[in-house]
Parts: sequence; structure tokens; C-alpha cells
Amino acid sequence: MRISVFFVLLMVVACTKPIPRRPISHHGKSFIEESIARNKKVNELEKRAIKYYIAQDSSHNYLESPRGFWYRYVHQINENAKVPKTSDKVTYRCQISNLKNEILYSFDDLGNINYSVDKEEVELGLQSGIKLMKKGEEVVFVFPSFNALGLLGDKDEVGINEPLIYRIQIIEIN
Repeated sequence: MRISVFFVLLMVVACTKPIPRRPISHHGKSFIEESIARNKKVNELEKRAIKYYIAQDSSHNYLESPRGFWYRYVHQINENAKVPKTSDKVTYRCQISNLKNEILYSFDDLGNINYSVDKEEVELGLQSGIKLMKKGEEVVFVFPSFNALGLLGDKDEVGINEPLIYRIQIIEIN
């Protein structure tokens, strides 16, 4: 009899519907607001560092892009040569440095790079910067981290939230 009472109680307990538990969320609006504030602070610090770098390089004239980066021409083509547009194939050379002018990746390290404009994943700033250039031009771009390798860097030479200097030479546009 005890065994049958035990089984009846077991069946009653087993057949009751489970009560769903509500998720515990420690991240709400405050987490998002904190993240936004932190990113604004990082962006402001990077902007100050870049402006300081540009001020130290007073022998060159830097232009500010509406896309959030700065650039200067090393070699500019004044003729009406075409600039790359979506789907054009561009071959370029690239050197990447930090704001201390330490070369992180040289032209030889990276070699010639082939890029299909707006069809392949590249850094946001590089994507915009290449579209400003003509065949034969060389431009130095100064990118804040959000336009370069971003929050994590490349986990090798480029650090977290590191502004970068890209020296780009356009070899061919097809």
C-alpha cells in the first residue's frame, strides 16, 4: 500500500506543469547607457590624440573627412583620372603605423592587396579612403579605431582601441 501511495504522489507531482522562471537581467538600460558613455569617452580621447599627432606634423596639410578620419596626399594626381567606384577592382600597397610612427605592418609585410570596392570586407576607413584616390596616388590616412581595426585590434600588432596611420599607394584600378 505504501508503494502505491508513493507512486500516486509521484504521478501527481510529475504531471504538474512546470512554472516558468523569469530571466534575471542585470543589464538593462543602464548597461547600454554606460557603454555609450564609455565609447564617447574613448572616441574623444582618440580624437585628441589624432589632433595632437597632426599638430606635430605641421609640415603637412591634413584634410578632415566627413567619415571621421583625416588624410594628406604624399603624391597627388591632378588630372581627371577616375576614382574607384563600387565593384571596381583596386590593387594597392599599404603600410600601417601607430601614432608613435612605429611601423606595425610594412609594405613588404602586406604585399600588393587586391580589393573589390564595396564588395569585400575591409576596415571602414580604408573602404572610404580608397574611394578618394586615383591610380598612382599615395595618401596617408589617420583613422580612429572605429574606422580602423576597432575595439579588439588584430590581437597581434594592433592594440585595443588603437588609432592607426595607413599609408596607401594605388597601383591599379580596373
